[in-house]
Amino acid sequence: MQNFTETSRHDPEKIEPSQRLRNFDEIYKFFNSRQVRKQSARCVQCGDPFCTTIGCPLQNHIPQWLEAIADRDLERAFQLSNESSPFPEILGRICPQGDLCEGACTLDDGYGAITIGSIEASITDLAFAAGLQIPFPGIRHPQKVAVVGSGPAGISCAHFLLRAGIGVEMYEQADRPGGLLTYGIPGFKLDKRIVEQRFEILAEAGLQLHLQQQIGQDIKLVELIEQHDAVFIGIGATQGRRAKIKGEELPEVLLAMDYLTEKQQQLFGKSAHERISMQDKKVVVIGGGDTAMDCLRTAIRDGARQVSCLYRRDENNMPGSSKEFHNAVEEGVEFCFNISPREICREPNGLICIEVERTQLGKVAEDGRQRVEIIPSTKHCISADVVILALGFDVTPLPELDKVGIITNQWGQIQTDQTSGMCNNMKVYAGGDCCRGADLVVTAAVDGKQAALAIMQQILVSRLVSRDA
Repeated sequence: MQNFTETSRHDPEKIEPSQRLRNFDEIYKFFNSRQVRKQSARCVQCGDPFCTTIGCPLQNHIPQWLEAIADRDLERAFQLSNESSPFPEILGRICPQGDLCEGACTLDDGYGAITIGSIEASITDLAFAAGLQIPFPGIRHPQKVAVVGSGPAGISCAHFLLRAGIGVEMYEQADRPGGLLTYGIPGFKLDKRIVEQRFEILAEAGLQLHLQQQIGQDIKLVELIEQHDAVFIGIGATQGRRAKIKGEELPEVLLAMDYLTEKQQQLFGKSAHERISMQDKKVVVIGGGDTAMDCLRTAIRDGARQVSCLYRRDENNMPGSSKEFHNAVEEGVEFCFNISPREICREPNGLICIEVERTQLGKVAEDGRQRVEIIPSTKHCISADVVILALGFDVTPLPELDKVGIITNQWGQIQTDQTSGMCNNMKVYAGGDCCRGADLVVTAAVDGKQAALAIMQQILVSRLVSRDA
């Protein structure tokens, strides 16, 4: 270990843009056994590992599995990695490590942080290829838990309950499980086979998965509560926000998640509406987060003639990760900063005109960010064939919450106890974006894990009470 002076940081090999634009395959080639050992051996093995204590919401055993894989003990590294995380091969690919574990790494100041995310993904990839398995005990308790939603929070809750031998029935309204991981994150960032593999593991552990089951229509929430010892709600936040400007109802204006979902369904072999075809079209995406980057990079792979991004602040203030921004630039996306849309209309020639104004950043507001100020007399038009709005997400209302005593706030987010995820109804827990608002996959995983631990405690207490009675 501590080979950081002899070995520099190396990220996984990235496929050249001209090659990766031909398909939706992952663009990174993760480490082989030699590379993962070499990069792991750079770890300083800090006495107080900031990567874990400050950087990782899941408090992963990062120094321990780095040491294990550096010592050629793949099985130990694999078990340690999967002990605290419900899907390290996924989080290693899509977490913003530069803002989390790698950003907190001691070596980030001068030597280059340990490539924690890439090592994390590589360990589980190598372990699965070698035939290693995650130990699940099988269902050994009579209690059952219903999980509503099969996205990151739901998977996490199910994973930890199944590790404790508690049965889980999962209800998902889509035709495939995974939620955001399947339909919201493109394949060039996360291969869908990896998500499928995780559900195969959970199925072998005892997960009962029910697809195309919509709460309020196919099954009642009150029935789930009556039929199970606890219910976890992890339905995410997928209702796209609009710009609240004139013309955004035009058929050429799409919401980001609608576009990404329908495109992924097409890649799964389903027929798609002509509106999502970007072949030879001029596409403009409004927004500056990671979802905007996903739409931009998807459109360019889908044959768009030109792909542009409009963002009302400057590059330094973009909410999206710098890695995704640079990948988009490499792939030919044009970024137009300090541009604010005010209206969308159709021109006589049939093209869409986005009427915009130039902006500048002013005084710092209460949220800590500089205010966006419109520069007078800068109105002009940007033409497009398709406009995609990537402006964030709200929680899609779930019917019957009030009927079972679950409280939501003014934004429709479910209110819970922050340490356990318990709602006002003591049999119901919730976590992820439906509680936090749109956030990271890793924070949803944390919520699912905390709720699972609280449910385990609830089941244990109820068992002891029943025994004493």
